[in-house]
Amino acid sequence: MGSPQQHLEAANHKAVLKASLPLSTLNAESNHQEPPAWRKFLAFVGPGFLVSLAYLDPGNLETDLQAGANHRYELLWVIFIGLIFALIIQSLAANLGVSTGKHLSELCKAEYPLLVKYCLWLLAESAVIAADIPEVIGTAFALNILFHIPLWAGVLLTGFSTLLLLGLQTFGVRKLETVISMLVFIMAGCFWGEMSYVKPAASDVVKGMLVPKLSGHSATADAIALLGALVMPHNIFLHSALVLSRQVPSTVRGVNDACRYFLIESGIALLIAFLINVAVISVSGTVCSAPDISEENADRCSDLTLNSASFLLENVLGRSSSIIYAVALLASGQSSTITGTYAGQYIMQGFLDLKMKKWIRNLVTRSIAITPSLIVSIIGGSSGAGRLIIIASMILSFELPFALIPLLKFSSSSTKMGPHKNSIIIIVMSWILGTGIIGINVYYLITGFVSWLIHSSLPKVAKVFIGIIVFPLMATYVMAVLYLTVRKDTVKTYIETKNDPVVQTHMEKGLMNPNGQLELGRVPYRDDLADISFPE
Repeated sequence: MGSPQQHLEAANHKAVLKASLPLSTLNAESNHQEPPAWRKFLAFVGPGFLVSLAYLDPGNLETDLQAGANHRYELLWVIFIGLIFALIIQSLAANLGVSTGKHLSELCKAEYPLLVKYCLWLLAESAVIAADIPEVIGTAFALNILFHIPLWAGVLLTGFSTLLLLGLQTFGVRKLETVISMLVFIMAGCFWGEMSYVKPAASDVVKGMLVPKLSGHSATADAIALLGALVMPHNIFLHSALVLSRQVPSTVRGVNDACRYFLIESGIALLIAFLINVAVISVSGTVCSAPDISEENADRCSDLTLNSASFLLENVLGRSSSIIYAVALLASGQSSTITGTYAGQYIMQGFLDLKMKKWIRNLVTRSIAITPSLIVSIIGGSSGAGRLIIIASMILSFELPFALIPLLKFSSSSTKMGPHKNSIIIIVMSWILGTGIIGINVYYLITGFVSWLIHSSLPKVAKVFIGIIVFPLMATYVMAVLYLTVRKDTVKTYIETKNDPVVQTHMEKGLMNPNGQLELGRVPYRDDLADISFPE
């Protein structure tokens, strides 16, 4: 214990310090009541759930249904690993936006040479279009089930339906997304209810999640399609931009808190998406492999598409299964299309510094996506349209490295992230998973094409001609991936800010000013992107 003289000196010292502080600082300290953690968390809810809608789009449903029908529970491990990887990269994308105040496409524009920048832009745009194809076909299937409209006519109507939905956003984006999410979760509830009815063997389901296995016809292709439908390139660009709608203090604590809240939100959203995907595969695998399956349902399972999958829910919903399934499928397609439209806007704004109105952007993307969908639906019908969804998912998987590698490099770079760059553990984990996915894609690209070329019935001259064209393209793909991987970042975009010590202390503690507003320094919130409205 100190002497009375020492206590008196200490008290006088505190009084002097207190007197030197501004009046607003003293008022803030006296009136400060830090909000509870759950209220802080709710301020950051929105981006992760909006992005997670893409994990429940028609492309996911189609690949899930076929994976279950063809391989039972064998490919559940792809869903498990894929969504863990999705959580990692979505959190990295959010961290990138929060820490830098710029989204991924803007950082790519700043970092890469002109030719590389335009190539990355074209690949990102093609990823948005490839992601839109399942939405077009899924919506056309839903219209076919509900109103018995021919598939090709439903494809044409999808353009108008999405424009109508975008117009409805004038009544409030949050209300619209809430309605769409409710409809999607109706379908989730249907599959969960059906899963409780058919009772898949729990041991087999867990084994399918934890034991990687690829056997049987087309298992590798279905696994890559599953992965492509789960981890989509345009989602990476989208999430890094969505977080810019939230105001975050530029202090270390402020940024770290925001990153933690976005991680929790993404984890909850992706857990729900994971459970829905598991339910779809489990129901499809159980029903289609049942020993007492009828001949009619066995024929459906042999060529299962979104258009014929409503019979899987008959045990729970009875005759109304097709109607409820079609409404949920329609909502799934429309909600995913909206996220794709926003992603396309951010990609164009970031790479080219161009902006389009949402309806024009949607019309351009949808017009391009409708073309192959219309041709295939006329020639191949529902079966051909279902296969086109699988092809689109595989295209997304092959394009993933051109969004993933810049994200991994930028988020691990002190020139881009400053003190907020990834830890060594996250760097190692993300690069191992990323390298594994890229390696699988390259392996399948090479071996799949070589196998097709060898076993094809084409004349030898045609095989040689195709090989001369395709092999250089494959080599270019591999070289492009290697270039992005080994290239050293040269542009420093992280800006260090120096704040007044008193203000810095207040920001770290989350103190309020006399007007009741949080004192902010430099914040990632972007006024130039404020015209793109999202749920707040």
